[in-house]
Amino acid sequence: MEKSNISRRHFLKSTALGTAAIGLGASALQGTACAQQGKQPNKVGLYSITFLGIWYEGKALTLDEVLLKSKELGFDGIEVDGKRPHGNPLDWPTGKCKEFVKKAGDLGQVIYAVSANNDFSSPIPEHRECQIAYMKELIRMTSDLGASVLRIFLGWPGVTFQNNTWQYVTADDIWEHTHALFTPEETWNWCREGVSECCKYAGDYGVKLALQNHHPVIRDWPDVLKMVEEVNSPSLKVCLDAPIMVDKSEENINKAAAAVGPLQALTHFNGEWGLDENGKIKDIQTYERETGPDGKPLKIEFYPQFVAAMKKIGYPGWFSYELCHPLPVINGKKVSIEYAESCARYACRMMKDLIINA
Repeated sequence: MEKSNISRRHFLKSTALGTAAIGLGASALQGTACAQQGKQPNKVGLYSITFLGIWYEGKALTLDEVLLKSKELGFDGIEVDGKRPHGNPLDWPTGKCKEFVKKAGDLGQVIYAVSANNDFSSPIPEHRECQIAYMKELIRMTSDLGASVLRIFLGWPGVTFQNNTWQYVTADDIWEHTHALFTPEETWNWCREGVSECCKYAGDYGVKLALQNHHPVIRDWPDVLKMVEEVNSPSLKVCLDAPIMVDKSEENINKAAAAVGPLQALTHFNGEWGLDENGKIKDIQTYERETGPDGKPLKIEFYPQFVAAMKKIGYPGWFSYELCHPLPVINGKKVSIEYAESCARYACRMMKDLIINA
């Protein structure tokens, strides 16, 4: 999940240009190209956190509504966020999961993954045990939903609601204070114990845990591979995400992909996507946040290299879109859900085009 507090200028223009330009061409081309190559195509999915009602003005969509929205925007399936109001396992007994699977199938959608909001890093044993209990139920729910992958963290500070907005700052401060008196090695060991125990439960259900290269315990992708090696379980895989790599150079992306190889089980992409003045899809957030030495917007394109690297290692899985950071404030008001819809629509089209052309 990327954290940002940047305003963007082009939302209204991008949204106005929005729905007219989108068709089914990319999906059709993708299927044709892959059929000619005799390979199963990668799929592009929607992570439900995008419509959790956190970052935009308005309510969260229900998971039933997320299914409909996913189909409407051109995605092939959904990844369920493992917290309320979406996928907390307390709310999802087996029977309800089976009913939801049928709804997804009727819409031609796939539930390809679930994502945990877990934290194995607490120095307080009771807190770690609560997290393991949550994970055990989430693994059961993942299996009941027919998904094979459960994305996990080592440490996750959380998010808080303050001053009529959601933010990471307070949760990050609490996490830093909690760990101030303990060494990184102690924190790492607690995390390894938590992951190891959860791998046993995952094995019982035939679920793969995909460890994401997400801070704060993990600094970058080598730490992910270090943990996978130490746990040494067939149930533990990798979720390597390009946006949160420290070094997004083509050389490092290729190096990381080659190192992860067949362990790669899921990947996410993000950004606020819209159209430029020429009708070309671009990441509004990236273009307005980064500046070069001359003070002009710096064009950073790492997704083409990442998709190509995933193709090179034969990654057969999903590319999952997430919108999970503070969004623009326009005239003193957070953007509406239509902004999130527009971003997701163009993100889907962008990634499908990249997969075709990789």
